[in-house]
Amino acid sequence: MKKFRKAVFQMITNEYVTFTIGKKKNIALIAHDNEKPKLIQWCKDNYDILKNHNLYGTGTTSRLIADKAGLCIKGYNSGPLGGDQQIGAKIVEGVIDFIVFFSDPLTAQPHDPDVKALMRIAQVYDIPMAVNKATADFMIKSIYMDTEYDHEVINFNKNVEDRAESM
Repeated sequence: MKKFRKAVFQMITNEYVTFTIGKKKNIALIAHDNEKPKLIQWCKDNYDILKNHNLYGTGTTSRLIADKAGLCIKGYNSGPLGGDQQIGAKIVEGVIDFIVFFSDPLTAQPHDPDVKALMRIAQVYDIPMAVNKATADFMIKSIYMDTEYDHEVINFNKNVEDRAESM
């Protein structure tokens, strides 16, 4: 209860709020069509780590990860049908705190604005996000995968309050 009161007090007075990513991570796994095989193999290669975390994914990607990598994963809509936006909403709600998104930089995506919105919201909420295998490898092998991690996020309540007072 003390932690909650401290966080509420911080929300009222500070420019930033400290959030903690727990030891057990809530990881979103996403891949464009041409990158799905790479992400599935990455999940297989990192099965022993990933099985200890809560996994979320978009449409077909989550289905393939469950079927081919044997991991338990909560699926949302396909990216072009709003799945990227659903993951973004979960970031705002404080559910998702780590993203692995194997994006295809060489193929135009019909839902590119959704992908950019997801990347933006991950930046706003200071959420780690890998967009390729090398970055995902570095992140999953990081010392922070087995520990809690505190990060500061803009205090949106104070920001809105300040803006409303200035208008």
